[in-house]
Amino acid sequence: MKCPGQDSRYWKPGAIFEANCTKCGHTVEFFKDDTARKCSNCGHRQVNPKMDFGCAAYCEYADQCLGTLPPELVALKENLLKDRVAIEMKKYFKTDFKRIGHATKVARYAEQIGKEEKGNLSVILCAAYLHDIGIHEAERKYNSTAAQFQEQEGPPIARSILSRLGAKEPLMDEICDIIGHHHHPGPDDSINFKVLYDADLIVNLEENQEENPVDPGRLAQMVEKSFLTAKGRQTAQKVLLKE
Repeated sequence: MKCPGQDSRYWKPGAIFEANCTKCGHTVEFFKDDTARKCSNCGHRQVNPKMDFGCAAYCEYADQCLGTLPPELVALKENLLKDRVAIEMKKYFKTDFKRIGHATKVARYAEQIGKEEKGNLSVILCAAYLHDIGIHEAERKYNSTAAQFQEQEGPPIARSILSRLGAKEPLMDEICDIIGHHHHPGPDDSINFKVLYDADLIVNLEENQEENPVDPGRLAQMVEKSFLTAKGRQTAQKVLLKE
């Protein structure tokens, strides 16, 4: 069965149209079902400006239906992935609203920091939502929520979720690598890791302050020494020190 949106029997007037090349301004003719056409003047591969990529942004068969996906759509698919990961995280934790709330707050700070630090938000936000996904298995197997057990149990669960959602292998590899040592930074960590680390640290310190407040001077020292990015430190100062 052919997708109705791509079947010419359902086309209406305007299914064949012209658009200007975004590089040189030359006229490019499009059919409704073209994902992209090459400009005859400059050779630029122009994405169809009228095509609705909605279903293709999440459909696992999109590249079979539409052919080679343009970079804009690939970026959209990865952007939508983090929203679906957030839903899967909530399903996994069920009524553990403490962990759901923690992951959601980490994702919120990670997005703020990641934008400023020019990180890959698809990686950062998926890692943020899934960074503690191994905590239940750690409790079940070891009766502990220690960082080492979370890091050990988290990646296989995260990979299963990401694979089910159709994430590409390189994306899964990086996210799982971050989850696998998110409490233990190293000298060669990427900016994506550093953003997630800082966002998680802000939330952990914020939660600790609610339960066991520490002296403002000591907290200020921790903020100054512990963060890996400039935006992370700045955000921590605003959130924790009210600066």
